[in-house]
Amino acid sequence: MSTATRAPLSLDPRVCGRSVPSSDRTALPSVLGGDLADIGTAPRLLALAALNEIRGHADGRAPDPAVFTEAARLFAVATLDGESPQDYVDRVCQATGLTSSAVGQAVRDLVEEMEELPATTAAELPATGFGEGFDTRWVPRGKVFAAVMASNHPVPNISWVQALFHGYNVLVKPGSRDPFTPARLLAALVAAGLPPTKAAFLPCSREVGEFLLREADRGIIYGGEKAVATWHQRESVAVRGPGRTKALLDVPADDAVMDHLALSASFDGGTRCTNLSAVLTTGPVGEVADRLAERLGRLPSLPARDEGATLLVVNRDRAAQLREQVAVLRAALTDHSARAGEEETVVELEDGSFLLRPVVLSVDSAGHPALGTELPFPFVVVAPWSEADGVAPLRDSLVLNLLTDREELVEAALREPSVRKVTRGRVLPWTAVPGIPHDDNYTQFLLEPKGLVAQG
Repeated sequence: MSTATRAPLSLDPRVCGRSVPSSDRTALPSVLGGDLADIGTAPRLLALAALNEIRGHADGRAPDPAVFTEAARLFAVATLDGESPQDYVDRVCQATGLTSSAVGQAVRDLVEEMEELPATTAAELPATGFGEGFDTRWVPRGKVFAAVMASNHPVPNISWVQALFHGYNVLVKPGSRDPFTPARLLAALVAAGLPPTKAAFLPCSREVGEFLLREADRGIIYGGEKAVATWHQRESVAVRGPGRTKALLDVPADDAVMDHLALSASFDGGTRCTNLSAVLTTGPVGEVADRLAERLGRLPSLPARDEGATLLVVNRDRAAQLREQVAVLRAALTDHSARAGEEETVVELEDGSFLLRPVVLSVDSAGHPALGTELPFPFVVVAPWSEADGVAPLRDSLVLNLLTDREELVEAALREPSVRKVTRGRVLPWTAVPGIPHDDNYTQFLLEPKGLVAQG
């Protein structure tokens, strides 16, 4: 029997290792139609009780690093709470619309990042020894951590796993469409030896999640501009909002460059916060946009579970919302996807899901308000750029990909506070190694230095 025809999975909050059935229920729809899961949600009183219990067990002590190595292995290969690795992939695909290949890559990425936690910590912290008897200890800035997650991709769940690694007790509000990744990660961690009292899994409303953020010592929130706007000034909360990855194209747009831009926009169906959404170019805007639209137009319209699938699928309601939103933009701007024969934003597939086709538009000014629009599929706006524009149009970028020989521009971009990461040349926006910040130094957000001076 296929996953699509099974009775909806029942999933309840878990606090300190035990399931807590909730009478507050919400249905999680499948992109194929019908309901995929029946989720028990935590009301404020249950969340408060969980917070108090988690805080009562919190001691700030970090688990054995071997727990995370073993948990990474179990997450990838083990049957956990009756869920096989393939069950997990199928559920995330049906809930989020990500392709099987994207979820498989996410599993590999999460495994790698969990295994690299010791190396990441070492790379992000300075040396601590200052001679005999003089030392600096890096310790948690608190004891309780709250995570309000999104559903666009599984990999950001590494943020609360990293908090556990450093000794926090953690409360996780999963994304509304992907409770499966944090539930499976917690099951893997407990099976690997993490004390169950270290964590709580709390599906809940956004309001309850924000209550947990206010009450925790440290936390992280993911979401759109409106969802994260009120948290930017709160020092104890790391904010992960729209990615706004941009590229400056200031070299000849040969085939290798255009292929690079197309992959930057479309990898994982355009769902990553680091997917390209804006191109500023010193070349002919129309030509660049046409060539990018033609390349993205080659991507096939396939069901998410097909091995060759690359594009996101959604359910009927979300498809209608996105179709209407994009129609307004397509009517107001120059539509290069339509020129390439891509006149439909949404394609209904035989399995009942709705596929989001790539869209490339252009504007006539580097200051146009549409530049930087973020949508959950390959959506790119191309604009002109000249030396007179300077760094201003490149601001507010999670990643800025500079395809240029202008050394002074590279330096200016690195000094611009609202540009969080710079890549140069044909480097994909998500490329990193342990110690390269994604958005500031996250280890130092979690930890603080304390001096230790001992008698020799």
